[in-house]
Amino acid sequence: MTKLKPSLVILAAGMASRYGGNKQIESFGPSGETIMEYSIFDAIKAGFGRVIFIIREEFPESFKASIEPKLAGKIELDYVYQSLDKFSGGMQISAARTKPFGTQHALLCTKDVLDAPFAVINADDFYGYDAFKQAHDFLTTEAGDGKYACVGYELKNTLSDHGSVTRGEINLSDAGNIVGITERKEISKIEGRAIVKDGSSLIELPLDTKVSMNFFCFTPEFVNWSEAEYIKFLNANADNLKAEFLIPEVADQLINAGKGVVKMIPTHAKWFGVTFKEDASIVKAQLQELTKAGVYPVDLWN
Repeated sequence: MTKLKPSLVILAAGMASRYGGNKQIESFGPSGETIMEYSIFDAIKAGFGRVIFIIREEFPESFKASIEPKLAGKIELDYVYQSLDKFSGGMQISAARTKPFGTQHALLCTKDVLDAPFAVINADDFYGYDAFKQAHDFLTTEAGDGKYACVGYELKNTLSDHGSVTRGEINLSDAGNIVGITERKEISKIEGRAIVKDGSSLIELPLDTKVSMNFFCFTPEFVNWSEAEYIKFLNANADNLKAEFLIPEVADQLINAGKGVVKMIPTHAKWFGVTFKEDASIVKAQLQELTKAGVYPVDLWN
């Protein structure tokens, strides 16, 4: 492994189907900042040296035009494109499939540019400085091939008032390592409770359940290992137009296969994000409060 500063990989290739727009480049901060700019600001402060954006080939110019003038000279930038044909092993992809194959496939698309330990996050989530500081410390002092981490948030701090969400429920060993990540889909906030569909039943999850918000710390070896798993995924889901190859599920596969350990890093940072249009005003208000409190400058880059 090289001695380069850790990289930050940002997942920005989603279609934002539930949100109804390109929220990755929408303004939420008081000076027009996107949500991911706060993550980049915190990452630079924490000591990260490079940002790798995973985007779709349909909108590279608008994406770059929105971000490069602000970040020029502040951190190294790189771009990777996620497309359905990448790493398919020549397998024919159904013409009816238009949605990307999920977050781990997006991460796999960085395989040829990764050269240092890295953290991976969603573009449309606010994670807080403490999460980036702890991730940086782990990546520079503990991370190694087969030794990874996931930043864990409390479920109650990650729910939306405006619709159901998907979260990776973290199950821990006594040593603090993750023994499994259960992908919980359609978690709804109902009268202050977290209710999730489990097959044909509805169950309640404790509000302090630790969940993954797609903030993981890996080395490039994890991405290399996942390539063979992706081929297995494609073989099993050739006709499933909705199937996704997701980071928490692949991390779970790695753990169960005995190929590595994933430590949970608890954080005191508060998470918030934009899944639905109705979340936007809440996020803007929270960023305004953090700015007034002096946590962030009014203009992040000037």
